[in-house]
Amino acid sequence: MKKFKKKYKRPQRMWSRDRIESEAELVKNFGLKSKDEIWKAQTLLRKYRRLARNLVASGNKKVEEELTKKLAAQGILEDKAGLDDVLGLTVENILNRRLQTVVHRLGLANTAKHARQLIVHGHVAIGSRKVPFPGYLVLKDEERMVKIIGEKTKAAEAEKAKKPEADAAKGNEAVSG
Repeated sequence: MKKFKKKYKRPQRMWSRDRIESEAELVKNFGLKSKDEIWKAQTLLRKYRRLARNLVASGNKKVEEELTKKLAAQGILEDKAGLDDVLGLTVENILNRRLQTVVHRLGLANTAKHARQLIVHGHVAIGSRKVPFPGYLVLKDEERMVKIIGEKTKAAEAEKAKKPEADAAKGNEAVSG
């Protein structure tokens, strides 16, 4: 049986007032379920920043280019960004790429918590693939393919309302003809 390991590292000082207040603000703004989600984003950010610091020290241009291209494809960085921009990333940059935040930002949900509920209940798809994970990091190219499925849209309801009228008109023509 495989033993799973945590994908995050907890803060060393659990009862720091400043950290607790800033994390509470992030939970509220991004509609997160728990602080574990913030810690996962911080761990990912820590990984990218550590890699960037090592690249600055080594001067390996090829790996540097690969890192910046990867982060640009994820939408975390701009296209023409450098290692200084990687070192300047914040947790908000990572949290903005979560599926939950993207769905809310695109206006597909009223609030971030509503977006989370839609995702968990299987009403959100990227392209033709259902994604039931609110923490999924949406790539820049996938952002335009995010859509709500299984929900009646206003256009579909309007089309459905017109259909019985059209059927009734056809029925009258058949009787009189």
